[in-house]
Amino acid sequence: MYLTSETKKEFFEKFGKNAEDTGTAEGQIALFSFRISHLTEHLKKNKKDYSTQRALVRLVGKRRNLLDYLKDKDIERYRAIIKELKLRR
Repeated sequence: MYLTSETKKEFFEKFGKNAEDTGTAEGQIALFSFRISHLTEHLKKNKKDYSTQRALVRLVGKRRNLLDYLKDKDIERYRAIIKELKLRR
């Protein structure tokens, strides 16, 4: 499995306040970004996997909503996460 509980804890430690704080927008955005990159690689090999394609589109939408929320709440945190994850905006 590509996403273990240890991997999740690493993301929340690095981007959140601590490993137990799974609710921060930054931690969730980082986790969604990891999952999006994994699904993108999967779809490059399996072009006709439409259920995965739909899941990818939903994840991108969730990440977009979180980024919009963070942009409205705290622009500095938004800029920091965009820069750290190297997301286009």
